[in-house]
Amino acid sequence: MQRVHMIVHGKVQGVGFRRHTQQLAARRGIVGWVRNRSDGTVEIDAQGPTEAMNKFIKGVRKGSPLSKVTRISTQSKTPRNDLRSFQITY
Repeated sequence: MQRVHMIVHGKVQGVGFRRHTQQLAARRGIVGWVRNRSDGTVEIDAQGPTEAMNKFIKGVRKGSPLSKVTRISTQSKTPRNDLRSFQITY
């Protein structure tokens, strides 16, 4: 089990990026959340099996059709037991 905190930079707000991220997570069995930040970036906290997480992160890097991801900052975190789904938060 792997948990990663990410900050995604680029054109990632107002382009369907959070919904796209939620759909990627659902397809991979990833739990956690995604939200917009006031500085124009998107923040993601995601957890799942290592192989699924690697594919999820690859999909996040690719982005949604209208987004343009320029950089992702990642930090490994300790897995949590209380995450049950992947939510768009505000």
